[in-house]
Amino acid sequence: MPVGLDDSAVGVHTRPFRCLLGAWAFSSVGDGVRSAALPLFTAVSTRDPVAVSVVAAATVLPWLLVALPAGAMVDRWRLRNTLAVAHVFRSAVTLVLAGLIFADGAGVVVLAICGFLLSSAETFADSASQSLLVSFAGPADLERANGRLVSVETVGVQIAGPLAAAALFAWDPALCFAIDAIALGCAAVLLIGVPSRAGAARERSSLRADVLAGLRFLVRHRALRTIVGVVGLTALLTSGINVVAFLYAIESLAVPAAAVPTLLVCTALGTLLATHVAVRLSNRLGSGTVMVGGLLVLAAGIGVLGAVQVAGAAWLAYFVMGFGAGSWNVLSAANRQRLTPGPMMGRVTSAHRVLAWGLMPLGAALAGPIADATSMRTVIIGAAVLTAAIALAAAPRLRG
Repeated sequence: MPVGLDDSAVGVHTRPFRCLLGAWAFSSVGDGVRSAALPLFTAVSTRDPVAVSVVAAATVLPWLLVALPAGAMVDRWRLRNTLAVAHVFRSAVTLVLAGLIFADGAGVVVLAICGFLLSSAETFADSASQSLLVSFAGPADLERANGRLVSVETVGVQIAGPLAAAALFAWDPALCFAIDAIALGCAAVLLIGVPSRAGAARERSSLRADVLAGLRFLVRHRALRTIVGVVGLTALLTSGINVVAFLYAIESLAVPAAAVPTLLVCTALGTLLATHVAVRLSNRLGSGTVMVGGLLVLAAGIGVLGAVQVAGAAWLAYFVMGFGAGSWNVLSAANRQRLTPGPMMGRVTSAHRVLAWGLMPLGAALAGPIADATSMRTVIIGAAVLTAAIALAAAPRLRG
């Protein structure tokens, strides 16, 4: 442990939490650069939609195949070491990818393998980060800690990373991945200021038994089941909206194609505002009430997008959706962490990710045929109504 570091202190103002937040900031910027550059490079270099789909599928697949066992292993290992190794591994893979792109040696197979490896390592990093956050923030500061984490992630993944990728890609695509590697390396270095902690002592069991124990706990815990269920259902709905929303904005709302990316910036701005407002409101009204309110605001934003046939309404709708989703994400994460025993934090976090990511492809697959049979507006309005219904159905348990 570094000299002068008080391992017993908790809260968002402690050095361990600040180091963890700094590492999260660097990795978020790197992830933002890569999430924009990898599909763009695949599209530009192959001009093949099948190739783009293959790389995209390979990048998402680890959240379905690797996340659950990764969470169980994180619960067994020292958290800082796990997170540091994951960042170093991702940095090395990305640096190799940058070199291959520079040398014109990155075909579809290479891109798919790298995407799979990077996301696989990210499942470990995500679970370890969540467990460390709970450990360093302490129960009283979980809302504020998650607010800062979501703020940093939003800026890095949705604003700074994509903007950097846009600038670097025009110069040389390999630079995008080189910058990603450097950012992940910096994240690993910052973890030197984080104390090394292991999960709570428990009986050794098989990996399969650990995974099943985590899933059983999640399914049997009424409040956790509600939170994760809402996450899965809203992920299904919002992924469907994402399929049709851009085309709807261009064709129905007359939004210029070049201005479409600014809609995502509005979402990010709404999320950033929510990370500050939601925590304050939860202290006054209770987190359950604000969580339900966040879902209803999300539904309202979706409804505005589908109901108001004016171009300017699109930017307002995306801002409102970002605010609603951000409020839910900050407070639901804090409640999930508070309700989860420390020895199961990695597994419950992974199960949460699996459900969210697992239902997103289904929502995306359903949205196109439904829009084709009815209209894009029907998909959007339907998602708004269903989101509001989910909020109202879950309200008694979330407030209880």
